Amino acid sequence: MANAKRGPEPGSQKAKRGGQAVREKYGPEFYSRIGKKGGQAVKEKRGPQFYAEIGKKGGESTKRQQGSEFYSRIGKKGGERGRSTVSPNPTEPEQS
Repeated sequence: MANAKRGPEPGSQKAKRGGQAVREKYGPEFYSRIGKKGGQAVKEKRGPQFYAEIGKKGGESTKRQQGSEFYSRIGKKGGERGRSTVSPNPTEPEQS
């Protein structure tokens, strides 16, 4: 299938050089700005329900590929990271 868009084939060396030229010309803030602009446009056009739907589809796909045990493993890892070594009560000694 031929590329219907103008310009170099995506992923080619020519496309890479073009991306580098844009980065040098506009800087990293440019990408942040256009990303936010695009995200805002999608949010306005499709609404919050769209994000719920694609999140659910992604979760189902991950469950099919990784298995339900995957969520148990990552949940435990997240819980370990979220635990603070400092006691929430300042009158109690710190945990070690």
